[in-house]
Amino acid sequence: MVDLAAIEAERARIREAYLHADRAASAASGVHHVALLSSDVEATVRFYQEILGFPLTEVIENRDYQGSTHFFFDLGNGNLLAFFDFPGLDVGPYAEVLGGLHHLAISVDRPTWERLRDRLDAAGVPYQAESESSLYFRDPDGARIELLADPLGEMYGTKIL
Repeated sequence: MVDLAAIEAERARIREAYLHADRAASAASGVHHVALLSSDVEATVRFYQEILGFPLTEVIENRDYQGSTHFFFDLGNGNLLAFFDFPGLDVGPYAEVLGGLHHLAISVDRPTWERLRDRLDAAGVPYQAESESSLYFRDPDGARIELLADPLGEMYGTKIL
């Protein structure tokens, strides 16, 4: 059985030791891109551009694997979502593993959230709605995506940044 009290005590210890109200500015200037894998470039483009409304911004050859395509979508605010395909390389099906992607949360405003929920319905994409502001669904290769109707820097109405 999991000792929930011990887990909360450890969480409190970490919070006390590392979470500072007067924290220094981040050394980073932002996320340039997050890269996921794609088994089918066109299916991925159709899903992210036509259903979710994230414009395709570039399609180039992947410098690290000959014949592989590296392509990018605009997520707004200078953020990009990228993909690689690896033709001829059996990478296997998507799997959530320790150190791997659990989900990618993408912030959208409430009207866009509602419009994209309707697009997911129209496209027959199953999703799970949580807390009246999160939609969780899988992309064509199984990666879990969350559309979050909270502004950047907030989580369920609480400032986290």
